[in-house]
Amino acid sequence: MKVTIYTDGAARGNPDGPGGYGTVLEYIDSKGEVHKREYSQGYKKTTNNRMELMAAIVGLEALIRPCQVDLYSDSQYLVKAFNDHWIDSWQKKNWMRNKKDPVKNVDLWKRLLKAMEPHQVTYIWVKGHAGHPGNERCDELATSAADGDDLFTDPGVE
Repeated sequence: MKVTIYTDGAARGNPDGPGGYGTVLEYIDSKGEVHKREYSQGYKKTTNNRMELMAAIVGLEALIRPCQVDLYSDSQYLVKAFNDHWIDSWQKKNWMRNKKDPVKNVDLWKRLLKAMEPHQVTYIWVKGHAGHPGNERCDELATSAADGDDLFTDPGVE
């Protein structure tokens, strides 16, 4: 099955705002019907990179069966970690960038790797607010989820 995941880390730089991450999954079921699942959670006083990691993790963890996944993110950091093989280098160096610079959020990177295992994931960078249709979808879908106060816990995607 093919699934598209739109993510948004919406910390917005405001420690008193809703913040949080938003994830929207779109897929077509075996009957040809289109579905959308939305997940969000508010967090305060954290970074957008951490939010994007959480958004990607939650989207992938929602998938019950192995899927082909296109994951759209405006986090160049997240996308480059996989497309430019940064993460391979970090693992080989025991989660260090160099001798004195440890990788941040190692627990989340490990959780993301585990969530990816059964799937074929393509990471697509949607350069922030540059008129890219994928970015517009991220803004339209995942940002509205991220800016909400509700946690959506729909069952996983079969």
